[in-house]
Parts: sequence; C-alpha cells; structure tokens
Amino acid sequence: MKSTTIPPVRIEPQFRDEIEQALEEGESLASLVEQAVRTEVARRRDQAEFVRRGLAAVARSEADGDWVPADTVLEKLEARLAAARERQSKPAA
Repeated sequence: MKSTTIPPVRIEPQFRDEIEQALEEGESLASLVEQAVRTEVARRRDQAEFVRRGLAAVARSEADGDWVPADTVLEKLEARLAAARERQSKPAA
C-alpha cells in the first residue's frame, strides 16, 4: 500500500521551538508527530473498547437480573455515612 501524508497543522512559532527542543537525539519532527498521532489513535480505540465492554456488562447484568439499582446503592451508602456521622458526634464513653 502506498503511504500518504497527514495534513499540515499551523502552530505558533514558540510551540514549534518547544517541540524541537523536546526531540530526542536522531528523532525528526515528522517521526514525533507520527508517533503522537499513533498513540492518540490507540488511546481512543482502547477507550472506545473499554466503553463497549462496560455497556455490554451492564446489559448482561440487567438481562440476568444480577444488578443493584443505583438508588439502592446510594441509599445504603447514605445510611452508612449517617451512621458514621452519628458515631462521631457521640462523646466517647
């Protein structure tokens, strides 16, 4: 397959200087940009997969009836918090 180019991006001269100062020995601006784009594409792919798996897990839990509604969880947490506050407000025996 034939390679292609990424569209040029306009940046401030100060930022280009900053980028060039960050280059490692033997690294080109083009290779840095390519690696940055590859890393971001991989991060977005991984994030999308994470969300997909999470939504599938929620759907499975709901279908199996193996889940606890958020309201129930929040009620239990609020009750525990209230009990802890009550214990803290009582003087030590």
